[in-house]
Formats: sequence, structure tokens, C-alpha cells
Amino acid sequence: MVAIALPPDAATRIRFAVSCLWEVLASLRVLHDPGVPSVHRKWARKKRPGPDGLLARLVPPTGGYAPDFLTPPPAGLTADLATELSALRRTDPSIIRAHLALMPGGTDLELFRNPASGLDRLADEIAGYWTTAIAPDWPRMHALLDADVRRRAHHLATDGAAEVLNNLHDHVRWVDGTLLVDQRHCTAPDVPDGTGLVLVPSVFAWPSVLTVSSWGTPQLAYPAAGVATLWEESSRLPDALGALLGAGRARILVELGSPLSTTELSHRTGITPGGISQHLQILRAAGLITTHRAGRSLLNSRTPAAETLLTAAGP
Repeated sequence: MVAIALPPDAATRIRFAVSCLWEVLASLRVLHDPGVPSVHRKWARKKRPGPDGLLARLVPPTGGYAPDFLTPPPAGLTADLATELSALRRTDPSIIRAHLALMPGGTDLELFRNPASGLDRLADEIAGYWTTAIAPDWPRMHALLDADVRRRAHHLATDGAAEVLNNLHDHVRWVDGTLLVDQRHCTAPDVPDGTGLVLVPSVFAWPSVLTVSSWGTPQLAYPAAGVATLWEESSRLPDALGALLGAGRARILVELGSPLSTTELSHRTGITPGGISQHLQILRAAGLITTHRAGRSLLNSRTPAAETLLTAAGP
């Protein structure tokens, strides 16, 4: 159990962030686990066995300790691997040695003896892994993470910190100003002084949560909502929904299990981008989708009304 104290003004001390390095670490845990969760099997079949080298040595299967310096606090919602690797390269050698000393065999690594050159090697390995394992799917992943942040940030503003924190995960509870994270194998120290909290939605943290508490401001990586839909192929169109909305608009709603751009919807449905835009305009006017900007892209998401409609229409 990890205990993270939060002050009375907890809502002002909580921020959300999206992190490339968190996805690197969490996805490697998936690849290193003997039993891959069903949600990630389709992705893992394409990526296994994963990388060799220093990076593989540092990230064990679920339950083992990965050095906290691998995930410096992310800066914000616009995740950028180059920026995060730059922060990683600036890690103080004393921090690297302290974290490596906590893992089996960590003091035997060249990174422990020569942190400067070891960090350069590690950053290059991370960049190579990212290019092959994550970058091809990153636009879809980032859209899902961004939508999760927007939804929870809205709840934070309207419902308060207690509501958001107590609904992050079954293993997370906020009690009397302290966030309790139930992790059987975690060795992270408690955070008693109310410094704040960074909440990081993650695709690959599912079905668990991951914590870092030795970087000044603690971080909690939790499973983003909708991960189960991320790797799915096109779903079968419910007959009732097609009869109600028309086949094109019904197909678009079914595909929007995660936020998608007009181009992505066109690729998935076979409808021209112009046709997608017309359908989106009607669905938006009916209150069934919302559209928001993420970087240079405009992403479309289902509204609660659309979710109710899909549930009522059945499989």
C-alpha cells in the first residue's frame, strides 16, 4: 500500500499529463509478462519478443521494480518523446545510482558506473523501441488518452477531487486527505507532505495502476477509459441503429469507441472524407458527437447520449 498525502485544496494540486515514457515502460511490462492481458494480445502478437539490451534489463514483468528515473514528471498534455528523453538525459547521476540500487543486479550495470554514457545509450534504445512498437499506433493511443484527460478534468472541475480520485481504479481510494494505492508488490515510499499529484492516463497500465513517488511530485499512471476498444476491428453494425440513423451515420457512431479524426473514420468505414464530414455535422447537431482539437487534429467522440443509444440498440 502506498499512501500519498494531499492537502485540503487537493483539486489545485492535481494535474493531468500524457507521457510517452510512461507508455514505453508500461508496454514493456506487457511484453515481458508471460501472460499478456487479453486487451493487449493483438498488439503484443505484433511486437513480441520486445527489445534486448539495457532497456529490457531495466523494465521487469509486472510486480518487479523499474527505476523511477525512467519516468521523470511529464510536463503537460502535449506528449513529445524528444522532450521527455531530453529530461531523462539530464537526470542527476546520484538519482540514477540510488534507483538502480533498489533493483536486483542494478549496481552491476554499466549505467550505474557511468551514468552519462549509459543515459545516452538508454535514450537511443528507447527511441528505437518507440519507432517500431508505439509510433505506428500513437495517433490512436494519444487520442484516447487526450479524451480521458478531458473527461476527468471536467469531472474534477464539476464534481471535485474526491469523486475523480475514487473513480480512477479499484485499487485507488482517497480517504481523509490521503490517496491510498493498493499495490501488493510496490516498494514506493509514502508521500506524507501534500506536495501534489500528477495523474497520467495510460494505455498499457491496464489492468493495474503504476506509481512513482521519488521525483518530488508523485505520479500515478492509471488505465485510460476505452482501452478495450483500441485494438478492435470494426464492430458489426446493429440493425436497429442502422434503420434509425442510416447505415453511414450508424457506422460512424460504432467506430467512435475511441476519438477519431475525419481521415481515420474515412479509412475505417470506406466513406469519403466529404461524406464523413456531412454525417458528422448531422450527428453533432443531434447531440450524439462532440469535436475537439488535439494538436493539429480535430477528433470526434461519442456523447453520453450516443452511448445510451448504442446500448439500447444492442449488438
